[in-house]
Amino acid sequence: MLGSRAMIVQRLFAAMFVIGVCAGSLSAQKVTTDYDKSHDFYRIHTYFWANVKAPNDLWTQRIKDAVNAQMDAKGWKMVDESSADVAMSALGTTQDQHQLNTYYSGMGGGWGYRGFGGMGTATTTMTDYKTGTLVLDMFDAKSKQLIWRGVGTDSVAGDPDKNQKKLVKTVQKMFKNFPPKTGGS
Repeated sequence: MLGSRAMIVQRLFAAMFVIGVCAGSLSAQKVTTDYDKSHDFYRIHTYFWANVKAPNDLWTQRIKDAVNAQMDAKGWKMVDESSADVAMSALGTTQDQHQLNTYYSGMGGGWGYRGFGGMGTATTTMTDYKTGTLVLDMFDAKSKQLIWRGVGTDSVAGDPDKNQKKLVKTVQKMFKNFPPKTGGS
């Protein structure tokens, strides 16, 4: 009887560990940036919003606010289109995702303890979640060429306040090393 309880506790611990690891991977934020290595970002300091596409007007404004705060912190100023160095464009989207999680319990599994087979079991579950992606582009206002792109992806929570905090964190990460060091600096 004692061995049976120990095995149940072991299985529960293994299942909780796997669920915890999977839940942690669902909330992992990913941010990448890329840019034109020949463009001198230290000579430009003004921008305007050319386009923002988001699920609704609330998120359009939240994206602008988060980016404007970072641009302001970097010494960039938002101006009208006719006098701007850079045109900003943003796209915010969400997408449903599925993740399969398999965990093993009991003795054996695979090749087993003594050769083939074993007394283990495998359980696979599917977790549904939603991810949000923000793509932020900067175009040279005169040549209309892409000079910088930031992409951030994170899981979407059911709470708009949490999602707004994730948005701000994503944009902060995008601009952490901005302006990029280029041949002109």
